[in-house]
Amino acid sequence: MNIGEASQASQLPAKTIRYYEEIALLKPIRAENGYRNYSETDLHRLRFLQRSRSLGFSIEECRLLLSLYEDEERASSDVKRLALDKIGEIDRKLAELESLKATLSALATDCHGDDRPSCPIIDDLAGRTSS
Repeated sequence: MNIGEASQASQLPAKTIRYYEEIALLKPIRAENGYRNYSETDLHRLRFLQRSRSLGFSIEECRLLLSLYEDEERASSDVKRLALDKIGEIDRKLAELESLKATLSALATDCHGDDRPSCPIIDDLAGRTSS
C-alpha cells in the first residue's frame, strides 16, 4: 500500500509516518520508482506506535517497546516495568497539575475581579506581593 493508504489505515498523518521512517522505527520497502510500499507488518507497527504514543510513551520508549514486542523471549516483567514507570511519570505530572491548579485557584479567589487595577494574579506573576 502507498503512504496515503497507510496513513488512512493507521490513523497517522503521512508526515508522521515519514518521520518514523527517518528515525528508523519503520523501514518500508521501496519500489523501483522510489515510492514507499507499506506491508501489513508495517501497518501493524504503525498502529502499535500510534497506540503507544497515545498512551504517552516517548519515541525512545516506543523503540524499546517495539524491540520487546519483536523479542519472542522477552520477559513480561520488562514490559510491565515500562508501564509502571510511565504510570509513575503520569502521577508526578498529575501532582504538578494539582499544585498549579491550587495556586491559580487561590490567586483567583484573592482577586476581586472588579474595576480596580490591583490584582493579586498580576502581582504574583510579576513576583511581588499585593498590598
